[in-house]
Amino acid sequence: GFIGLGVMGKSMAINILKAGYELTVFDVVQGNVDELVKKGAKSGATPSEVATQSDIVLTSLPNAAIVEQVFLGENGILEGMEEGAIYVDLSSITPKSIRYINEMAKKKSVSVVDAPVSGGAEGAEKGTLTIMAGGEKSSLEKVLPVLNCIGKEIKHVGSVGAGDTVKAVNNLLLGANMVAVAEALVLGKKAGLDPDVMFEIISKSSGSSYALTAKYEKYISKGNFNPGFMVNLMHKDLQLAIDTAKDLNYPLLYGNVAQQMFEIAKTENMGNEDISSVVKIFERWADVEVRSEKNK
Repeated sequence: GFIGLGVMGKSMAINILKAGYELTVFDVVQGNVDELVKKGAKSGATPSEVATQSDIVLTSLPNAAIVEQVFLGENGILEGMEEGAIYVDLSSITPKSIRYINEMAKKKSVSVVDAPVSGGAEGAEKGTLTIMAGGEKSSLEKVLPVLNCIGKEIKHVGSVGAGDTVKAVNNLLLGANMVAVAEALVLGKKAGLDPDVMFEIISKSSGSSYALTAKYEKYISKGNFNPGFMVNLMHKDLQLAIDTAKDLNYPLLYGNVAQQMFEIAKTENMGNEDISSVVKIFERWADVEVRSEKNK
C-alpha cells in the first residue's frame, strides 16, 4: 500500500508498480489516485482500506501531524493493519513523533520503519534516492526489496527514530549551506566577480558543497527556481531539526538563522520555489543578480 501521492510519493509509487508489485493507493487528491490506477494500481477509499489489502504500507506525507492522523486516526492505517504487517514512513517528521507511532503500533504487533529519503524529485523519479532507515533489522530486511525500487543507497542507521534524526541533521546542513552559498555568491557579484568564474573555482576548492554544485548551474545561474526541493519543505525540515534540538536542550545557532532566511522566502511568496531561490533575497539587498553571462 502507498499513501501520499505528491511530487515525491507519486514517483516512488510508480517505481514500485514498475517493479511488478501489486499496489493499493490513497491520496486526498483524487487525480493523483486516478493517475496511479491508470498505471495498474488499485485504489483504497481510506487509509484503513489500503492497510487491509496490504502487508506493507508506505506513506509519503507533508508533516508529523498528518502522518499521525493518517496512521492513528479514524479510518487510519493502524485500524486496518493485521498482526505482522509493516509500516514504512518515508516522510520527514520528528523522531519523537515516529517513536510515539511505534509505541501505538506495538500494541497491535505491527512493525514500524522510519525511512526518510534524500535526493529530491529527480531522485524519486529515477529511483535513486538515499534512504535512512530506523527500526528493527528484521523489519528492514522484509521491506528492503520494496525500498530497492525507490532507492539506490539504503542504510540502516539504528532503532525507530534514528532515520528521521539523520534526515534532520542532513537537512540542517543543506539549509545552512544553501543560505551560505547564496550569501557568498551575491557578495562576489557585488564585488565585481563573474559568477561562472566563482563557480568554476569554488566548486574545485575547499568552499565547495552540494548546495553549490547542485544549485548554481541548473538553478541560480539560469534564474530558474522551479523545484527541485521547495522552500516550504526546507523550512519544515529545519523546524524538525530545531524541535529535535529543543527536545535535547541543545541550542542551534546556524539552524535558526537558516530557518529565518527561509521564513523570509515564505513570506515573500517563494514557498513553492526551489530552495536556491533564497539567493533572490540577498540579490535584492545587494542590488545585483547572480546569473551566468551564457544565459543572458
